[in-house]
Amino acid sequence: MPRRLLPTLVALVLGLAGLGVGLGYLHRIFAAEREDARASLRSRREALEQYARASLGQALREGLEGARGTLAAAKEDPLVATPGLYLREQGEQVLPRLAQFDTAGDAPAKERYARLRAGTEVADEDEGPWSERLERMALVEQALKAKDRKATLLSLMALLQHRARFVLASTRDLPSLLVVLEDVAARGDVVPDLMRGLVRDGLLDGQGGGRLEGLQRLLLLKRSRFTPEDFEFLREKVSALSARVGVPVGDFEARARELATTPLPLPEAVREPLLVRSGWYLEPLQGADVRGLALDLPGLLAGLTREMRERGLLESDGRVALPGDAPVMTLASLPVAVESSAWARGEDALESRYRLKTLMLALCAALALVIAALAFVAQQRKYRFLELKSDFVATVSHELRTPLASIRLLAETLEWRVAEGADAKDYPSRIIREADGLGFLVENLLSFNRIDKGRWAPKLAPVRLDELVSHLRRDLESSAPVPVELTADVDARELNADAQLLRLLLANLARNACAYNTRSPVRLHVQTLSGGRVHFTDNGTGIPKPEWERVFGEFYRLSGRDGREVPGSGLGLALCRRIARLHGGTLRVADSSPEGTTFELTLPEYRSTA
Repeated sequence: MPRRLLPTLVALVLGLAGLGVGLGYLHRIFAAEREDARASLRSRREALEQYARASLGQALREGLEGARGTLAAAKEDPLVATPGLYLREQGEQVLPRLAQFDTAGDAPAKERYARLRAGTEVADEDEGPWSERLERMALVEQALKAKDRKATLLSLMALLQHRARFVLASTRDLPSLLVVLEDVAARGDVVPDLMRGLVRDGLLDGQGGGRLEGLQRLLLLKRSRFTPEDFEFLREKVSALSARVGVPVGDFEARARELATTPLPLPEAVREPLLVRSGWYLEPLQGADVRGLALDLPGLLAGLTREMRERGLLESDGRVALPGDAPVMTLASLPVAVESSAWARGEDALESRYRLKTLMLALCAALALVIAALAFVAQQRKYRFLELKSDFVATVSHELRTPLASIRLLAETLEWRVAEGADAKDYPSRIIREADGLGFLVENLLSFNRIDKGRWAPKLAPVRLDELVSHLRRDLESSAPVPVELTADVDARELNADAQLLRLLLANLARNACAYNTRSPVRLHVQTLSGGRVHFTDNGTGIPKPEWERVFGEFYRLSGRDGREVPGSGLGLALCRRIARLHGGTLRVADSSPEGTTFELTLPEYRSTA
């Protein structure tokens, strides 16, 4: 049989190899499709991130460009508000403005103001410009006391011209001008525009030399020349004077209060546009100069997210973020990330489709293996069936020919003996016994075929086991080829069974016990147990334990002791088990040894419905 199966096996192996190559190629195609889809998903995400990066950079540049005018004005005018603006020139922070004061412990400006107000200020011999300034202040004071408006104006202009010609220390210049303007505001009747210019807006010096700043701007510009105590004192005086002459003072007070104590902790070297995570955008100017703009980074990202949602570029749960924790980022390589559940859903969908396709390939491979295995088993069973059929035909032919030959031989011998007048009285019984054996074999074949095809419906009825044993004893007395002793330990219980089938079952067990036996007489014992169990025990040669289940197979025959062949069709025990199952019961080998075998038959007991 292996030689017969070799072509089938080769064909199956070649087919499976070809199928494996095809499935492997398909798997590579599916893997390539998954990678292409992933690349497409990454490309879309990168395109959105590039768009978000460009939009963010444009918004930052436009915001800073829009503040260019404010930066230029704030650089010249200390009263200009600079909310969120940054300017650094020659390594020094210009905006936001710093509170850079003189570190001296005393308050010279405050003390000089007090002496000027008390009239005790005296110039030293080497302080010519300061001495001249005091003289001009005295002329303004005299004109005010005389209430001479023209003289007051002329003496004040002379004082201003002196200020334009000589630059004095701020601790002298500003207190002296403050004292004069306070006196003018309190006693004189000077042109309002002139007072506004002197207190706030400033005046042209009239000599092409520049501009004379008003007190408010002058104090803010010269703040580094004063101690904190002087600055605070002068601020209060300037604010009071501004209020007296009707000059706005709110922005002056605001600029004085918002002076920063320390420079902003921003990068020193700015060679390209930078985004500082703390909330600043910086751009380099000429040299080491830097300008910048404070920004609400979360708000800016939220606005960009909203814009991209409105354009249909983001899902409702998508957002633009700046991942990582780098404190400083270049604008050209901002780590902008577009976060959205669509990416995860896309990845999951890709993986699901890939797993499904891979599973389909695995199922196809498994199905192919199963089909190949089934085809191989079917082919094997086919050849096995042919062998069994051949063996069955040979066995049955032999089993039928043997009793037929015996019957013919006995009949010829009987004829001869009768013709010769010899004694032949035992020959008819021998002929009957051989005919009974032949009939039993035919009955086994027909019964097995009917049960196997499902064409035998058992006629269930109450059957007494002691009656079955009695029938078995009579059958054995007339048909057994060897002496048989049958004993029984049965009660009067009834089984719910087909009597004809049970007789056939017991007869097959008994004939097997006679065939596989070397003792004389053959001893059989039938015993009933609880639960519908029946034990059938013989004193035969026994069944090896590995064969306990195989002996119930079709056409399976054990060899006799010393390997001798035992006659039979190999259907007896197979038919017995099928009869037991047809009744809803079981038949098995309960015990076996060289001293004999015990079969256990379990059948449902008959229970009366009355």
